[in-house]
Amino acid sequence: MAELPYRRILLKMSGEILAGDRGFGIDPAIVSNLAGQVKAVVQAGIQVGIVIGGGNFFRGEAMAESGMDRVTGDYLGMTATIMNSVAFQNALENIGLDTRVLSALTMVQLAEPYIRRRAIRHLEKGRVIICAGGTGNPYFTTDTAAVLRGIEIGADVIMKGTKVDGIYDADPMTNAQAKRFGQLTYEEVLQKKLRVMDLTAVTLCMENKLPIMVFDIRRDGNMLKAATGEPIGTIVTEGTSHDQ
Repeated sequence: MAELPYRRILLKMSGEILAGDRGFGIDPAIVSNLAGQVKAVVQAGIQVGIVIGGGNFFRGEAMAESGMDRVTGDYLGMTATIMNSVAFQNALENIGLDTRVLSALTMVQLAEPYIRRRAIRHLEKGRVIICAGGTGNPYFTTDTAAVLRGIEIGADVIMKGTKVDGIYDADPMTNAQAKRFGQLTYEEVLQKKLRVMDLTAVTLCMENKLPIMVFDIRRDGNMLKAATGEPIGTIVTEGTSHDQ
């Protein structure tokens, strides 16, 4: 059996992924499918950490544009990530996975406080961890929170599950001529201003040499393929780019 390329991954999903075509809230069928994909990765012998956004319930930045105090909006957005994390924990445990939600915001009735050593210990015991509450601070996105947690727990890659099959030079949803990249460097992502993650998240990955893999999470089986090194989606590293 070939050696696995990744021992430990940090999976980042947007809240909108959980909502599906509904656009708001949680679609149970989608959550069930995603939970099954996570189980397949765990059964392959890979340790899994997860960060989920909260945009299917609340977007602090958008509310700030409507007049809400930005700090207040960001904290409400962090609370939304806890809602998604607890819901996904339930889906994972329903199919037999031992799971812990660790939150940067104190909410002891729903989640353990995030403590790095505790998070690593859970992973070592074969548990899936879901890191909720963002970084616990306003003005930071869940992309940045995912990268921060990935660095802290010693993840080998940030896997960003999206609605498209990689990184393009234009929006493939609106531009049929958009070109997909097979591989990019951090510098190229920053220079081309590609919408992968925000500037802080990409810079953190670059400084810590943490690869980013962007793939279509909606296609059943893609999560396992990405986690076991199959060439799907786009990989961002410090190496040489190879357009696809």
